[in-house]
Amino acid sequence: MNRYIDLIQQTFDFPTKEFHVENNELFFNGVNLMEIIQTYGTPLKLTYLPKISESIQNAKSYFNNAIKAHDYHGKYTYCYCTKSSHFSFVLNEALKNDIHIETSSTFDIPLVRSLYEKGKITKNTYIICNGFKRELYKQYITELLNDGFVNCVPILDNLSEIDYYLEHVKVPFQVGIRIAADEEPKFGFYTSRLGVRYNDIIQLYEEKIKDHPLVSLKMLHFFINSGIRDTAYYWSELTRFIQKYVDLKKIAPSLDTMDIGGGWPIKTNVFFDYDYQYMADQIVKNIKWMCAKNNTTEPNIFTEFGSYTVGESGAVLYSILDEKLQNDKELWYMIDGSFITQLPDSWGLNQKYIMLAVNNWDETYQGISLGGLTCDSMDYYNSEAHQYNIYLPKIEKGRAQYIGFFHTGAYQESLGGYGGIQHCLIPAPKHVLIDRDENGEIKHWLFAKDQTEESMLKTLGY
Repeated sequence: MNRYIDLIQQTFDFPTKEFHVENNELFFNGVNLMEIIQTYGTPLKLTYLPKISESIQNAKSYFNNAIKAHDYHGKYTYCYCTKSSHFSFVLNEALKNDIHIETSSTFDIPLVRSLYEKGKITKNTYIICNGFKRELYKQYITELLNDGFVNCVPILDNLSEIDYYLEHVKVPFQVGIRIAADEEPKFGFYTSRLGVRYNDIIQLYEEKIKDHPLVSLKMLHFFINSGIRDTAYYWSELTRFIQKYVDLKKIAPSLDTMDIGGGWPIKTNVFFDYDYQYMADQIVKNIKWMCAKNNTTEPNIFTEFGSYTVGESGAVLYSILDEKLQNDKELWYMIDGSFITQLPDSWGLNQKYIMLAVNNWDETYQGISLGGLTCDSMDYYNSEAHQYNIYLPKIEKGRAQYIGFFHTGAYQESLGGYGGIQHCLIPAPKHVLIDRDENGEIKHWLFAKDQTEESMLKTLGY
């Protein structure tokens, strides 16, 4: 008999650090998922909070190891990219780890204020303010600066942004400049719409920053959409960025920090292979080598990891409602949720996640497609990152089947319109938080109930 557990063990090096099976039931980071399902039902989203701290501490170790190994003289600072997940439980967990914050839009700043009022951050916490800024965003940043948030650093995204701060900020402050990197060759545009062109940066510094008594240039900022990967494209763009830092440092003595953005990948399949330590080593080594070559002081290094911080903490659990054979070979398992509304990246970006059965691991399996509840032909999931087909245990009458999608913790709630109107009025699922107490014992509680029809109708004006 070809059992589901045999398929997984033959395909992957299984069990893994995060996944193992006991009594034919899946455990995620030591959490018995069937116990969670029996307590709360499905569909549900869950966040395993300790994974957030684990990821942060791992990244700090990778970069500090590299700094030590290469006798690098700058310091490493970890910032969390709030747009990945703005939830309070994410920020509360992340901020236990002596980190700083990167923002991307206006309403991030009231969030920063709330964290300060609750004692989660101080006025010395770095607030790296990114994005193309409308008037209110610039106003809020200015108010932070005037209120003594000394490490609030607006990252200039265009040539005129600084004019607002020069007019309204009344205390000494620091700024950064974002470089408009070239996009990956397959992208639809040659140069990023975000940031200042390479050729304009020195002129911007000399005309608007250099001789002004209140402002100083702190940081040069770099980010590419494809993330931090061991490709010729990444190393080419990073080298170009370091060279611009070196050139700018010659005329801007206050410049002491290089922000290399975010983009560390997360596991999207069980056999994921990415050498984080190697990448940290190579980044530090390249910066050190180019600075030495140009007699430049080595900069401090900032990162802004978002998906890496929170992605692997998340999961979505579903029940299989029924199976449908639509022709001779296309067999569908219908889930009690929607991919379009609850995992929008699987639809919009064809993003793949780790997908595993939660129970019935000792049963025979078959190739299937997964269908969501919306009346939309695109609400399906039919392949994994490692192969074209997906397989799950066969359904037997009277035997429930549950499945899980894992490492879904970044972006899906905000992209899916959490708390608002969902496609076909499919309600947002309940959200469960999982943590460990001081003795390491698992505890879990409900953060949010299923979205109600009343809340949707109110939003729609009924």
